Amino acid sequence: MNQLLVEMDGFGINESIIIIAATNRADILDPALLRPGRFDRQVYVGRPDVKGREAILRVHSKGKPISPEVDLRVVAQTTAGFTGADLANLLNEAALLSARANKSEIDMEEIQKALIKIGVGTEKKTRVISEKEKYITAYHESGHAILFEVLSELDPVHSISIIPTGMAGGYTMPLPGEDKMYMTKMYMEQEIISFLGGRAAEYIVIKDITTGASNDIERATAMARNMVTKYGMSDVLGPIQFGEDSNEVFIGRDWGQQRNYSEAVATTIDQEVNHIVSHAYDEAIRILKENMEVLHASAKLLVEKEKVTGDEFRTLFDPKVRNEILGIAMDEPKEITDSLNIREERKEQD
Repeated sequence: MNQLLVEMDGFGINESIIIIAATNRADILDPALLRPGRFDRQVYVGRPDVKGREAILRVHSKGKPISPEVDLRVVAQTTAGFTGADLANLLNEAALLSARANKSEIDMEEIQKALIKIGVGTEKKTRVISEKEKYITAYHESGHAILFEVLSELDPVHSISIIPTGMAGGYTMPLPGEDKMYMTKMYMEQEIISFLGGRAAEYIVIKDITTGASNDIERATAMARNMVTKYGMSDVLGPIQFGEDSNEVFIGRDWGQQRNYSEAVATTIDQEVNHIVSHAYDEAIRILKENMEVLHASAKLLVEKEKVTGDEFRTLFDPKVRNEILGIAMDEPKEITDSLNIREERKEQD
């Protein structure tokens, strides 16, 4: 550090030398580097918008055999939040997948597979799971999907899968309609409801709960706590921030965070977080009970196909399509439906 400062001081003001540097951690730079005369001007480069992503994709697609059917604008719309490096990695993964499939060109199918691999993980198609676990996963993911479609602030479903992927037993991937610069309170509340859709579906259908919702619960709790302590969205505590992040970035998070509120306020924060999450869970159960036929039909379709597109899922809201699928599902082995209490649930609905 001292050597760098000395060398920077050695440049004269008339030598037409400009020093440019880049970092992802500007918060850990020594203040001496940021004084006037050194790195005295900072330019923040954020994540690209949809136009920027399309332009970046065109750069990284040069030299690659891209199929004429590939619409890079559509790819840009489905990659909200991706950086330039993420987009380059996306096309590289799509090229590898195309080569493995003995394709001479990169098509939309391989780009979608690459998007899932980057966003969720690698699909483990060789993993053997029981029929009961298939149904549990199908209902879990269907619970998420229904809430994505029904709740007004959330993005529509892009694809649903019950193929084990990464650390998850399946996934429900939404399709971002536009880039979001900020999140509203209503959006965050509905996001928490969607996180808890899988657990709610398990509770309604199999009359039990599993460990599959652990990550969903973690994300829901973290978002609720941020609403209360960071964004001032609590009706009880008001627009106040609780807790401060210090500049001690080289020590543990707990040691580097200062607490600026009392035990009484801490208790109220916990109560508010509990209220937000509990209310969201009750809402998830209520909405899924209102769409039980869609839930059953979606689970049956997922067990049959293992992967369903957003358009296929949305057809289930048509009673004719839904009833056709449910009619086929009645021919399943009795022990599977009995183990999941599906028949009892249908009787209650009838």
